[in-house]
Amino acid sequence: MKNSLAGLPAEEIIKLIGIKEKYRGRQLSEWIIRGAVSFDEMSNLPAKLRTHLTESFSIFSSTVISSDTDNDSTGKIGIKLFDDLIIEAVLLKDENGRKTACLSSQVGCAMGCVFCRTGKMGLRRNLNSCEIIEQFLHLRNLYGDISNIVFMGMGEPLKNVDEVLKAISFFTNKEGFGMSQRRVTVSTCGVIDGIIRLKEEAPVIRLAVSLVTADEEDRIKIMPVTRKNSLENLKMALIEHQKVSGRRITLECAIIKGINDTQKDAAKIADWAKDLSVNVNVIPWNPASEIDFEEPSEKALNSFCKELEKRKIPYSRRYRRGRGLNAACGQLATNLKNNS
Repeated sequence: MKNSLAGLPAEEIIKLIGIKEKYRGRQLSEWIIRGAVSFDEMSNLPAKLRTHLTESFSIFSSTVISSDTDNDSTGKIGIKLFDDLIIEAVLLKDENGRKTACLSSQVGCAMGCVFCRTGKMGLRRNLNSCEIIEQFLHLRNLYGDISNIVFMGMGEPLKNVDEVLKAISFFTNKEGFGMSQRRVTVSTCGVIDGIIRLKEEAPVIRLAVSLVTADEEDRIKIMPVTRKNSLENLKMALIEHQKVSGRRITLECAIIKGINDTQKDAAKIADWAKDLSVNVNVIPWNPASEIDFEEPSEKALNSFCKELEKRKIPYSRRYRRGRGLNAACGQLATNLKNNS
């Protein structure tokens, strides 16, 4: 297998390909960031070097094997990795035309949230930073310029925090994509050690927490991460993070019929969120054939939101994008036969 260059800083490219001219590394990196898919496109490189690169290296370590677009302009791609494992990444487009890349950080997930299809896969392995960056490049090559990134795809980003932070650094560094840190969001189910790392190393990054419920016993049942990351300790970590970042935190709440869809559930979230600056993202649970839950009724959702409003907790209703592709929140999963 050829070594790949996408996602590597210029200085690492130079070391890998074994040349002395540092500016060639910058040229290669710039071509890849701009969207080059072959070395032949790199017209300012000598022909001899282009031939050497074509024979000995590749731009990508991964390959897009499927791409689909829903009627709401959501796109989903299947990506085969170098070891034949498969992941998914999603392109989201809002009503203003803004495009967001939803990236995966792991093949599968070990967190075991019972309402999530990815959790049914178990964890195959972590992605390295280059594999994360390649997802963005693949999405951009298919769908055009992308302004925002969310780590809300397959996996728990803060259980692969070293590689996620490396990828974020490349996305936001001026020698990489040069994106504003404020355009990057990391979503976690509540891994406290990882939240502390973000506070220390990337505090300006937007933080989203999949809270779902503020009832400790219920949360342990549906989100096993709570056993080692209690709601009390999670809140303390978020308060400390917010002191450094100064940024509002998104609390993601997938609403499931009969589990967390009552006014009482909303009141518990409001009480728990005291002392935090938050926006509650109310997400109707997205169905999956492998999971025996039901969607909440519109009446229940309205009552839930009214309770948050009554308690002066900012909230937003998540529009159900990508459901036709199994690309919505909690729906990403690849064929276990292909990932065994």
